[in-house]
Amino acid sequence: MFHPQFYLVVTGIFLFLTILSQNIYFQLFFIWCAASFLAVSIAYLLNNPNIFRKRQSGSIPFYIRWLFIPFLLATQLYNAFARKNDPVPALQKIDDNLFLARRLFPSDVEDLNEHKITAVLDVTAEFNALDISLLGENIDYLNLPILDHSTPSLAQVTRALHWLQTHQKADNAVVIHCALGRGRSVFMMAAYILSQNPQMTVTQALEKIQKIRQTARLNKRQFTRLTRYHKSKQLIIKNAAWLIANPVAGGRKWEKNEDYIIKQLSHYFKLTIKTTSETVSGTELAQQAIDEGVQTIIACGGDGTVTQVATALIDTDAILGIIPLGTTNAMSHVLWGISSKIIPIESACLNIIEGFSEKIDTAQCNGELMLLLAGVGFEQKMVEQASREEKNAHGQFAYLQGLWRAIGQNQAFKLKLKLDDNEPQEININSITIANAAPITTVLAQGRGIPNIRDGKLDITWIPHTASSSEPIFNLFELALSGLTDTSFNDNIQHAHAKSVELTADENIKYVIDGEERETEALSVKINPNSLNVLMPEVQK
Repeated sequence: MFHPQFYLVVTGIFLFLTILSQNIYFQLFFIWCAASFLAVSIAYLLNNPNIFRKRQSGSIPFYIRWLFIPFLLATQLYNAFARKNDPVPALQKIDDNLFLARRLFPSDVEDLNEHKITAVLDVTAEFNALDISLLGENIDYLNLPILDHSTPSLAQVTRALHWLQTHQKADNAVVIHCALGRGRSVFMMAAYILSQNPQMTVTQALEKIQKIRQTARLNKRQFTRLTRYHKSKQLIIKNAAWLIANPVAGGRKWEKNEDYIIKQLSHYFKLTIKTTSETVSGTELAQQAIDEGVQTIIACGGDGTVTQVATALIDTDAILGIIPLGTTNAMSHVLWGISSKIIPIESACLNIIEGFSEKIDTAQCNGELMLLLAGVGFEQKMVEQASREEKNAHGQFAYLQGLWRAIGQNQAFKLKLKLDDNEPQEININSITIANAAPITTVLAQGRGIPNIRDGKLDITWIPHTASSSEPIFNLFELALSGLTDTSFNDNIQHAHAKSVELTADENIKYVIDGEERETEALSVKINPNSLNVLMPEVQK
């Protein structure tokens, strides 16, 4: 089609015609056309193909089609003209079981069946897909919506590469198509060729395609983006993965969701499924995966399972994926935000498929891995008083009940606190948390807002003891506000940053680490910056 700036010019023309016209019907028509092209212009300015709301099935909702009729009609006319005058066939074989094509129509079904194509990668955002049922029941269809002339995100490329690799290993014939088979589809085809031949240059990969499809080309932005992905080794496919599941986590959620999880991930990974037991921990299984050279290891369970698996991955090249099946799933909440609560399993699978990873901090607490936090006082009492039966029956509300009981007891703890190399200080507290990471719902760790999991520091928050039975309730409320605003609302609540923390007392200290109860003579926590590679949503920069 045309360059994106064209749509803004067309928008201006229709607005000008609206002003000139004296007929209300013509004015409404011109406004409709202007709105259609303006919406497309905005989509290009924001590089947001989701404006067309293309569904997983490849269909575009009728209300979107009505809004975009002027734009879609223009693109249909242009593509019909280009297709009629295209010097190359609609469908061409580029490599073994790999085909490149322009937009598919029912008239192409015969060619698709002749080449025994069983998988379709559609990288258009603006067109309804071919009715895949015309090809039979065993067709795998994937749409990754990309605007014409635009570049795909790394998450889209990663997802496409894993999907293509899975079909190639299964000896399935795959077709990649965009509107005319010249740009977006060429980008994906070249990316896959480079993933299989990392010694090639981007120019060589394009030449391989152009020898067969002479109209294939990338614009400057697409060429630059593909070159960047290639040089930074982001086109390397690592799609063997171990999934380590805790079958009893969250009231046996694994049994209920196993089929769905495997179905979602098996299109992109060669999965090996392992389950923990009373005799085999997640740490042991994860170490086995590393010993076999597996680089993607998925922890499927609660925060305890995640910590077990992560223990074997610290300071290695292996990447941790998380599917939350526990009661609180605090770690996934830290990484994904509210989506981990609304659609936890769907969000987790999509993040794993997209393959974006970042390094995060971890910590060591008395020789154990700590991903989230250690706590004395309210935090420990809350966990202690939330029984397994209550957690299975009421989920996170069991912890709220436990916290309410702890507040009612209002127990004081006299400790010595040492931060980094500073002199120890005596504190008399209701609660102290030492956090590497904590979601906003973990209010006891919000002394100065949500802890940053990438800042190389621990967040220490403590609440001084008071005889007042109501004061702890106000303290919790003000901590919750602090988490929302990154501002301290109570000068009595203390907060500090440190790389190491030591707690001692005249008697043994009961504490929790990532939700697990422990007891010790002295508590020592040290940060380990950038020590764990975790799959998470891509941060747009």
